[in-house]
Amino acid sequence: MAFVQLSGISLAFGGRQLLKDVNLNLMSGTRAALTGANGSGKTTLMRILVGEQPPDSGSRIVQKETRVSYLPQSGIIHGGSSLEEEAERAFDEIRRHLDTIDLIGKKLAAATEESEETLRLLDALHRHQELVENSGYYSRRERIDAVLQGLGFSTADKLRPSEEFSGGWQMRIALAKILLEAPDILLLDEPTNYLDIEARVWLEDYLKTFPGGALIVSHDRYFLDVTVSEVIEIFSGRVTRYTGNFTAYEKRREAELAALKESYRNQQEEIARQEEFIRRFRYNASKAAMVQSRIKQLEKIIPIEIPESMKKMHFSFPKPPHSGSRVLSVQGLSKYYSSVPVLRDLSCDLNRGDKLVVTGRNGAGKSTLLRILAGVDTEFSGRIDYGTGVRVGYFAQDRDETPGNARSVMEEIEEVCPTALFPKIRNLLGAFLFRGDDVYKPARVLSGGERNRLSLLKMLLRPANLLILDEPTNHLDMSSKDVLLDALREFSGTLVFVSHDRYFIEGLADKVLELREGLPPRLFPGGYDYYLFRISQEGGLPPEGPAAPSAKVPPSSSRLSREDAKRRKSALGRLERREEAILARIEELEEENRTLQRELSLPEVYEDGSRVKAVMEKIAHNERERENCHRDWEKLAAELDAARS
Repeated sequence: MAFVQLSGISLAFGGRQLLKDVNLNLMSGTRAALTGANGSGKTTLMRILVGEQPPDSGSRIVQKETRVSYLPQSGIIHGGSSLEEEAERAFDEIRRHLDTIDLIGKKLAAATEESEETLRLLDALHRHQELVENSGYYSRRERIDAVLQGLGFSTADKLRPSEEFSGGWQMRIALAKILLEAPDILLLDEPTNYLDIEARVWLEDYLKTFPGGALIVSHDRYFLDVTVSEVIEIFSGRVTRYTGNFTAYEKRREAELAALKESYRNQQEEIARQEEFIRRFRYNASKAAMVQSRIKQLEKIIPIEIPESMKKMHFSFPKPPHSGSRVLSVQGLSKYYSSVPVLRDLSCDLNRGDKLVVTGRNGAGKSTLLRILAGVDTEFSGRIDYGTGVRVGYFAQDRDETPGNARSVMEEIEEVCPTALFPKIRNLLGAFLFRGDDVYKPARVLSGGERNRLSLLKMLLRPANLLILDEPTNHLDMSSKDVLLDALREFSGTLVFVSHDRYFIEGLADKVLELREGLPPRLFPGGYDYYLFRISQEGGLPPEGPAAPSAKVPPSSSRLSREDAKRRKSALGRLERREEAILARIEELEEENRTLQRELSLPEVYEDGSRVKAVMEKIAHNERERENCHRDWEKLAAELDAARS
């Protein structure tokens, strides 16, 4: 079985210990999310796994013939070839095997008699031929077409020079090549950053049938929920594995945080009691021994700290100015580029408090519509009427807004921050990933993602009652997305937004505007689940891709009879008890797996081939049973969803 294993890995940068005695094993069938606070070492750990970053101590062990491929977050640029030729390069390693097969063939043809060398060559020939056969090399044309199409490239794109593609599409090319390599272990660092919903859905389906192992870093909670069965967390330099999808991990961490807070509260109460005793009796001679004893007890207490990454941040928008009930009215809106229609005959009304998501394929006109509604693009036909007192706040994704002055990040925010929020400026900046000394950086030296986060925060702090947001979550991590989501839920004004983050859309939208090529725009008066249900009832697919299987039918107006309700409650109870039993068994298997992983990392084991084989067989058996349990759990989860709907 293919695997890559880290044993006792430690790494420090400067005076900071980033990784401490990390043991980790990834193998075929692994489906894991890698999570941790920004700067915790996720990317570094991936680079160690692929062999790009040497650790300070510890070892990396790779099973013979195991291929490990790594997709970084950004920075890959292609040029000098067409898209199709670039995709073909994914098979360069297989072509080397073909060259070796040719060379062996020539040596065998020159052999005059059977010898030990001939047998060795025949064995090598068989091994290389098997690798080529299993690689899918001879069906690569079909595979290239399927992967490129799944990631959103058109047939015409295949002949385009690869240097013509923008940065986001460059990363799609890199992802396509990684997938076409069909490695044994796949390391993906933020693979969904540049994907629309359609491409994300395709990648989700691809990973479900991928036979190798996958370790994924992503800030897309929904994507992780449907692709992983365990979560590997880096916390204070150490690695912990949690069974279940990302939502299950978050629930468990919430419980751990609650317990940590309770311990912290109890410790603070104990410290306060001891300090009060010392204060009262410090100068009482008869209590001197007791006072000294309490002082020593205080000195021995190891303070409990709530890590920054586990603290929940929250902020509220400045109260928006009052507007009329009708915020926006659009009548017969059309937009053409040359003679090509981008938007055609759109009519809709928005009322105060509406939260509208605009959905559709890339190129359907979503960003164009938002620019028009914000008043940035005035070249259109039709009519837009704004209600009384409407003030617009607009955020455009990846806009080029580099401050020309020397102000720091903190000063940029202080300039627009309402007086009432001044005491919370550091918390606000922290929620948008400007922490520590980052707040004193000159704004003009920020990266593109940092400038976007700063622009978004500045826009949100300016009082507005109609927010128009184009991909506001693109450069945020999960905790920052949650802060923004909570704030937008509480926002009493009106919101129009575009997002490719399924979790964010489902948690916020109460109306859906669908833009679909060749069809008139449609407004759905309900949340995203309702929209998916309506589309599925029509026998079609949403413009971004297939509806998720979890989309539920809206509640019927009919009521269950008392007897039906009783039967349903009983059935639900049985399903929940079965779920508890399965989760308990998964936990047992996970503990057994951790024990086996520790055993495998012992020098006396991995230096003994027979013991390694025995332990690996146990790990493989454990993995199969865990996979069976997870399949049972997923099936049961679907039944529970149906029972609860």
